[in-house]
Order: sequence, then C-alpha cells, then structure tokens
Amino acid sequence: MAISYSHKFGQLIGDLLEVAIEPFLEQFAKNNGLFLDRKGERRTRKGKKLTWIDVKDNKHDLDFVLERGGTDERLGIPVAFIETAWRRYTKHSRNKAQEIQGAIIPLLEKYSNISPFAGVILAGEFTQGSLTQLKSQGFSVLYFSYKSVIQAFKLFGIDAAFDEDTPEEEFKKKLEAIKKIGDIKIIARELMKINLDEALSFIDGIKKSISRTVINIIIWPLHGASTSLNSIVEAIKFLKNYSEDHIKLPFIKYEIIVKYNTGTVINATCSNRLEALDFLERHVGR
Repeated sequence: MAISYSHKFGQLIGDLLEVAIEPFLEQFAKNNGLFLDRKGERRTRKGKKLTWIDVKDNKHDLDFVLERGGTDERLGIPVAFIETAWRRYTKHSRNKAQEIQGAIIPLLEKYSNISPFAGVILAGEFTQGSLTQLKSQGFSVLYFSYKSVIQAFKLFGIDAAFDEDTPEEEFKKKLEAIKKIGDIKIIARELMKINLDEALSFIDGIKKSISRTVINIIIWPLHGASTSLNSIVEAIKFLKNYSEDHIKLPFIKYEIIVKYNTGTVINATCSNRLEALDFLERHVGR
C-alpha cells in the first residue's frame, strides 16, 4: 500500500495540538494537586489508550483526563475530560463536533454527580455552527484557526498551507522540512504563543470548574408508599382524596441538590444514608 503523505501530514498537525496543550495541563495538574492522564503507559490499565467506560459499558478513547486522587496505580475521580481535533475543511467540522459529543457526553452523564469540566481543543477550519453546537452542549472550546497554525509553521520557514489539489509530493517535502527541525515541540510552543490569551482563558475555565464552592445544599428525605392506578380518572380521584397531613410512612430515598457559586447544580438520588454520606464526602466536600 502506497504511503499517503497527506494523511501523515494531517496526523502530524493533530499530534501538534496534543503536544501544544500538554505542558499547560501538566502545570495545571501540578498546581492543583490533580493527576493528568494521557495516552501512554499507566499501571492501572492495559495498553496505551486512554479509555473510559460509560454507564452502558461502551468504551471511549480520549486525549486527556484530569483526575482528583488519581495515581499511576489508582484511577481517580474525573474532574475534566478534554479532547483535541484538527480538521482542514469545514465540510468535516460538524461531523467531528458530533463525534466529540458522542465520546464525552455519555461520560458526563455517568459522572453527573461530579459535573466534570468538558473541554475541546480544535484547530483548522470549523464552522461557527459546529462551534456553537459544542458550546450549547456545555463544552468549553479552545480554537486555533487554520491561519494561526500556518503562521506557527511559517516561523520556521515551513509552508504548511494546502488544499484538496495539493499533490502528494508537496506533502512529502513539507514532512521532510519538519523532520529537519527535529522536534515539533518548538512549533507547538509557537502555536500556543500565538493563541496565548485564548489558551489561558481555557485553562482558567478548568480552574473555575474544579475550584467552585458550595453555596447551598438541599436534602429531601422522602417517605411514602407508591400507589398503582389504571387510569387518569382513578389518579385524579386518588389525589383529591389523598391526605397530606403528617403520617408515618416508610423511607424511600434521599434527594440531594447542590448549588455552586459558578451556577452549576448537581442532583443526586441516594437509596440510603450511607450512599448520601458517601456522595457528600467524596464529591461535594472536596
């Protein structure tokens, strides 16, 4: 099978995004007592993929996860899921946005009682519609324009621009020029410098998410007995005749609502006192 230099070049720019943001996330994790997981070896898992599992046992491969209490040997509590993606043409951008949502939203649902930060780092050509779509789903977006990517390479004398008519031989020359530099980290650093204000704002968003403070907790110990009815008429009759006066009824569950200064609201349903205490101590009390 012939080598696709255009595909290799696209992969290299995709890798560049991860290399660019990783030092920022590493420093953030260090400053805030978190564990940064990324693709590669980790004793708590098999293989090099960074994989998390949703409530339906579906596996999702991710780029970065920040964990509270995580170590190389122990999986922590996820406080941030972060994906990266590069797309050269806008015609592919909405599909990529949907792919990212499909990977992270099921995990956000599984850990809804923690309300992790959801972030995505994009580069290239993405439509405003695809960016709005992600933001409407609660994602924080760090976007490096195609122009800024080309600018970062240009600082090292490399013309990284291309379109659908660019021949394979041109991609080969671009790759050879990059290889002569020796390490794409220096290009990655320049990309971050060009987009520094946006990058710092993205990191600040993670900071606000993990450092939120509780302003109000509502606990409803629910007692009662269920009543099964066969029609709307019967249900209406039941409600009209039901006595709301205090009577002793069996315990059902605890409903807990936690409100934070950031506006985040977390709802939890706990079947007993131990579950409720565990929720408050492990997730809210941190």
